[in-house]
Amino acid sequence: MLQARGLTAGVSPEVWCLSNPDVLKGIHLDYARAGANVLTTNTFGGTRFKMPADIDIADFNRAMANAARRAADEAGGNVFVAGSVGPTGHFLKPLGDLTFEELVEGYKEQMRGLVDGGVDLLLMETHFDIAELRAAIVAAREVCSLPVGASMTFENGVSLTGTSPEVFVETVANMGVDLVATNCSAGPEQMVAVVEQMLAVSPVPVLVMPNAGLPELDASGNTVFRLNPTSFAEQTRKFAEMGVRCMGGCCGTTPDHIAALCKAVADVPCKPVEDRSSGLVVTSRASLVRFGARYPVRIIGERINPTGKKQLISELQNGQFTTCMMFVQEQLDSHAPLLDVNVGAPMVDETVLLPELIQRIVSQHPVPLAVDTSNMDALEKALTVYPASPLVNSISGEPGRMERLGPLCRKYGAPFILLPLKGRKLPVAASERIAIIEELLAQADSLGIPRRLIMVDVLALAVSSKAEAARACLETVRYCTDTLGLPTTIGLSNISFGLPARGLLNSTFLTMAAASGLSSCIAHPGNARIREALAAAEVLLNRDPNAERFIADYAEWKPGNTAVIGGGVVSGGAATTAFEAVVKGDKDNVIDLIRKELDAGVTPFDVVNRMLIPAITEVGDKYERKEYFLPQLLRSAETMQHGFAHLKPMLEDEGGATVKPTIIMATVEGDIHDIGKNIVCLMLGNHGFNVVDLGKDVKAQTIVEAAAEHGAKLIGLSALMTTTMVRMQDTIDLLRERGMHDVKVMVGGAVVTQAFADAIGAHGYSLDAVAAVRLAQNLVAA
Repeated sequence: MLQARGLTAGVSPEVWCLSNPDVLKGIHLDYARAGANVLTTNTFGGTRFKMPADIDIADFNRAMANAARRAADEAGGNVFVAGSVGPTGHFLKPLGDLTFEELVEGYKEQMRGLVDGGVDLLLMETHFDIAELRAAIVAAREVCSLPVGASMTFENGVSLTGTSPEVFVETVANMGVDLVATNCSAGPEQMVAVVEQMLAVSPVPVLVMPNAGLPELDASGNTVFRLNPTSFAEQTRKFAEMGVRCMGGCCGTTPDHIAALCKAVADVPCKPVEDRSSGLVVTSRASLVRFGARYPVRIIGERINPTGKKQLISELQNGQFTTCMMFVQEQLDSHAPLLDVNVGAPMVDETVLLPELIQRIVSQHPVPLAVDTSNMDALEKALTVYPASPLVNSISGEPGRMERLGPLCRKYGAPFILLPLKGRKLPVAASERIAIIEELLAQADSLGIPRRLIMVDVLALAVSSKAEAARACLETVRYCTDTLGLPTTIGLSNISFGLPARGLLNSTFLTMAAASGLSSCIAHPGNARIREALAAAEVLLNRDPNAERFIADYAEWKPGNTAVIGGGVVSGGAATTAFEAVVKGDKDNVIDLIRKELDAGVTPFDVVNRMLIPAITEVGDKYERKEYFLPQLLRSAETMQHGFAHLKPMLEDEGGATVKPTIIMATVEGDIHDIGKNIVCLMLGNHGFNVVDLGKDVKAQTIVEAAAEHGAKLIGLSALMTTTMVRMQDTIDLLRERGMHDVKVMVGGAVVTQAFADAIGAHGYSLDAVAAVRLAQNLVAA
């Protein structure tokens, strides 16, 4: 609509609207008159990370919000204004270059302007990384008390970094958002499965904003959306019938689309939001674990804890994580659904090591984590680097602990374990424990901490000294489950302290606790007796339908045979070869494994050709099969680069350096998005290409001149916006004009399609980084 009223291709829509506020207000007014209840501000890219350096961010957002506000007021009636907050184009460390704090500050700068400009709510739109979305929500809560909506975009059922709709909803629900949403990436019909998943778990209203189909170029080179208003409205109406309370339009939806949608849903009753709370949920970027009476008892892996482990303590004191990562792998191989992480040891700075270890684990494994520390400063730092909703272990009745940590967990959406300890006396009787639990819950309620974030540790005491301790635990479990409706956990091994046959006592008590409603235990997941006891208990408690899991794992079980037969291996063990190091993204050990191969007589060339290249190819295959997602892809690519850098001098010394095909890579003029392009560059470099990366917002003349200068026969172009994708044709036309017919062009980006590539005369189109490598290889070989 802006283009129809004067915006030229390649010009920032945000900056142009600063000089044309009446045009912007007129567009807002058109939507309001079409029946829209909410107008979104023209601030999708309105952060310091995307705007020109000479623009005052707060002033810009204030002006954009004011334009929408004036239109809403002029339209009259019940029209609200939502402040649009899009992604920055950056990843958080270790995937990217920004810290959590830097992102929060950038978003706060934008949001202050939006709030000052008169918005009624803040809407985070089109986000693809849950870690960045968390930063935006934290920023919103620090700036104002307005309602907050969070929206993610999904392709093939997951976001770019591997987050499913279910993980997204549970993570932001833990943070207390008022609205969850999905927008962009597809038309209404392609969004049905995503919306079904969101509705199944969301405790708050759901908003759906489809595109009017995907963008295409018509014969005149104009960007068009083929789904007309009537078809759009008919298809989107289905969401209202499913229970969606809020609907709208994203790319390509004009006032006519909104008017048709208003008419289409006028007779559909607005369904109330059902209470879909399903216990406590802990999430990682790509997976989740549910805790509650109707779910299997979860084993929280306890191995990453320095207590009694001299080697682990020594490594932590030296800032090393070798044993920690070994324990991670061992517990994953034993199918632990969640790992407890504790680095508390003498002469260890937890404020440094705890967040560092958490970053290391989440960059390599999708398993959710429990953050275990008594150091409140270390906990806060850890919560900023964790990409989703970790479990905090724990909050007790120690003076000041609930007051500080409770609001912190609410702010970051981190469920926590409530520990019924207060003062110096251990509560032995169930009544004593319950009284402390009720007191701490009342304190949490007064701080506005939702019950969905609370799990209770029923406090295992040794029966060797307190004979009634086990029965008190069981009574406390039943009270928390039946009366409070809260999930429970227990440090299992404490119950048998000081007695022989501790494994027998622990496993027997665990089955009794499971029958009483226990949700989880903190234990060694590699303990076969514990796994067997839980597997049998789940069958007997009717939580393993048709005993399917039990049969799969124990069909060949015999007395004394403690190995789990079925289930497979989650991560396949620690890397033992250079090939495995690349596949597993084991950057820390890849050099040592390469040296081992070289010492065994393998040539540097064979290491590259028979190990590293096949490994990164396997990673690409896993990515395409959706076994790997972007974090694993990047980690493996970095491992490959690290290993190849070590081998490069040896390859050159032996005179075996080969001529690499050169490819020129660039994001086209007017477009400042380069995440996808950067990933493609990384993958191409790992597959033997000499990559000349010109960056973003690059003119066609610069691209063509670089191809001539470097003798490149291949150019890769990227664009993320419909307003800039048309600039791709400039490069193709200029190549023809200069007679450079032997130079081929491949294109890609979120809005680019095969049809568009064909229309502009590109030699190829790729959907993602893995496909781009294969396409480039085919084009240079042709």
